[in-house]
Amino acid sequence: MKINKEVKDILLTRLLFSLGILLLIRIGTFLPVPGINHSDLAFYIERHSVAKNLISTFSGENTFVIGVFTLNIFPYINATIFIQLLLGFSPKLAKLQKEGDFNGRRSISRLTRFITLLWAIVQSIGVTLYLRQILFDWNYTLAAEIVLWLTTGSMIVLWLSELITEYGLGNGTSLLVYTNIISNLPNILKRLVLENSENLTILSILGISILIFSSLYGIVFLQQGIRKIPLISSKQLNQFSGQDEINSYLPLRLNQAGVMPIILTTAFLVIPNYIVNLQIFQWLNFLSSFKIFYWIGYFALILTFSSFYSSIVLNPKDLSDQLQKMAVTIPGIRPGLQTTFYLKQIIKRITLLGATILAIIVVVPNFIESTLNITGLSSLSTTSLLILAGVVLDLIREIDNIYYSNVYNNMYQ
Repeated sequence: MKINKEVKDILLTRLLFSLGILLLIRIGTFLPVPGINHSDLAFYIERHSVAKNLISTFSGENTFVIGVFTLNIFPYINATIFIQLLLGFSPKLAKLQKEGDFNGRRSISRLTRFITLLWAIVQSIGVTLYLRQILFDWNYTLAAEIVLWLTTGSMIVLWLSELITEYGLGNGTSLLVYTNIISNLPNILKRLVLENSENLTILSILGISILIFSSLYGIVFLQQGIRKIPLISSKQLNQFSGQDEINSYLPLRLNQAGVMPIILTTAFLVIPNYIVNLQIFQWLNFLSSFKIFYWIGYFALILTFSSFYSSIVLNPKDLSDQLQKMAVTIPGIRPGLQTTFYLKQIIKRITLLGATILAIIVVVPNFIESTLNITGLSSLSTTSLLILAGVVLDLIREIDNIYYSNVYNNMYQ
């Protein structure tokens, strides 16, 4: 009973700490940046449909406030994605990460923060230049102030998210993204109902419900699904009879790449829309008329990027070398080249299976949307569901770790 009370106190303290920082960041998001005339901004939004639709996507209303924390954690996320891609092409950085010592982790962390700062400056400049056509009193002094406010706000959010990771409950970056998605869900559902009030029937509501629950089940299966590769040490090998139970194993996840294939695919497929909006290559408009080509391209690109990113995250040669250094082997497989080939084949198969499931989960909502003549269903994106499910599962794992760690400490005190 004493242990349970201690665990509850620890969890409650960490939970309140995390909620307090998340609330602070949400307040900072709506704290206006000094120098911006939001009346001019509201006037512009009201008379420009593109900006109005964009703003309603984020806030659900016709008004929008450029706050100190408007950039939120997104510059850091972009920097992290860039670093992960860089690790696949830079042997020096990849070696630094593999060594896993304190200096290596600190160097990569320092580089990530530096790239976050650069990315925040670039995004702040982009927002400032966009405001030039909106604000009547725009000048270079005001532009520099806006860039400074937004960049500083982004770095403060990064610092606060790291405080959550260290002293709170959950990963700070993931919780911030989770909070942004959850806060926008009511607006998405409201827009979904309003835009499809005439087309929504009992059959379509049932179909949407089945789709959401099936997608969640598939996402949890992807996040939790692993392929266990049995392992045995050289010491155990001499005593192994072939019928003994093997307790050690190498877990290979079905979805090693996470949401990266979706992010890369989406970034690749928006290029035709940008080109058409610039009045270049207008023949690319056929993609919007023949959505079947878009879905096929989406499916194929997710498979491609999943294979590419998994090869960056998991290198069969590195895994084989690490097993050999630890004097651990796979039963029936010789160390060295044979282990590398075996792991390569296994990784290829589970990557294909995971990528296929991921591609189906992504494409099916678009198919249902067209079949049932419903708009806005794609707003409930697979990326958002993957993040929501992943954050909840990570929180459950962290709570379990805190509980068992407390039990272990009390047993040996």
